[in-house]
Amino acid sequence: MAKIVVKQVKSTIGRPEAQVKIVKALGLGRIGKTKEIEDTPAVRGMVAKVSHLVEVAE
Repeated sequence: MAKIVVKQVKSTIGRPEAQVKIVKALGLGRIGKTKEIEDTPAVRGMVAKVSHLVEVAE
């Protein structure tokens, strides 16, 4: 299956708890950290919820 690379570009400080948990579930946690993840509908939904905090590369 295809993979996507997700990079955190903004801090989670002051964000709602749900967004902080989503960022942690994606395997991120600090600015500049990247993670290669399977491209599934569940992951795409998580990325959509925190799209203002992360960048996605195909």
